[in-house]
Amino acid sequence: MNEQTAIDIGGDPYKQRINEASALLGLLNFDKERCNERSSLTLLALLGLSPEDPWSAAQQPMLKTYDIMAWLRATYDKDYAPNSRETIRRFTLHQFIEAGMVVQNPDAPTRAVNSPKNCYQIEPGAFALICTYGEPGFDERLQAYLAKLPGLQFIYAKERAMNRIAVTLPSGAEVDLSPGGQNPLIKKIITRFCPLYTPGGQVLYLGDTGSKWSVFERDALEALGVTVDSHGKMPDLVVYMPDRNWLILMEAVTSHGPIDAKRHGELKRLFQGSTAGPVFITCFEEREHLREYLKDIAWETDVWCAENETHLIHFNGERFLGPYPEPTDRPAI
Repeated sequence: MNEQTAIDIGGDPYKQRINEASALLGLLNFDKERCNERSSLTLLALLGLSPEDPWSAAQQPMLKTYDIMAWLRATYDKDYAPNSRETIRRFTLHQFIEAGMVVQNPDAPTRAVNSPKNCYQIEPGAFALICTYGEPGFDERLQAYLAKLPGLQFIYAKERAMNRIAVTLPSGAEVDLSPGGQNPLIKKIITRFCPLYTPGGQVLYLGDTGSKWSVFERDALEALGVTVDSHGKMPDLVVYMPDRNWLILMEAVTSHGPIDAKRHGELKRLFQGSTAGPVFITCFEEREHLREYLKDIAWETDVWCAENETHLIHFNGERFLGPYPEPTDRPAI
């Protein structure tokens, strides 16, 4: 190795390689946390680089977070706990992506950020540089790479922005949702369901695959007696109809299930203080998908399918598309 990148930490090949990776991350202008052991090991996993391999033997595998952890367990005897996946993703991989060193989902750029198929790969320009780490001329190649990096970061940020889903709310406000997941269906709910069934409705909450609070009208919800618990799982979309004093709670079914009896109970507890009557609607892309969950749909809820947007499927109860009083408020039979 050249003088700038040489590290003297003794004879332990594991520590030697980890510290080399840490020094490399420092040369690439990452902060202290992105140069720690976790980040260094993550880099080595993304390069498929064992302690004995020369840097020129680096590879470019596409790895899920689970694959990274399994590889480190087998190659570096580093056994991260299962709940460390989120730490690796949020505090290492996210920053690697923002810096342009790692590409997320190069095989499917529109894949949802919370998809179990999410994978990561070293960006080609960064890979070409890293393969020469410690060789003559590395410092010059490093400076040339860093000089180009702001442009690369801009390009990748622009590509990510181009893949986002633009949605116009009933109020006329525009929001961008991350690609993939339930968000294409969310757009159909807002642009096709809401004009038909909730005219004049106000979107008080809109979840996003990549950001939990894409729209969150806290004051409006609290005015209706709803205090949102950050630990409570909100529905995908909440629309308030002031003329009827209804609160429409909608779940978009793609990767997660419908409003079944368990979810129905969760939502009723979450919105139990509401002065507006809650209405529960499960939304599907198509009826074929509904068949898979038909037996699970909770009674006293409704179902909407985007492919038949002018129809609703009503699951029993004494009223159609409306809130139900609590059992104690109903007249005795």
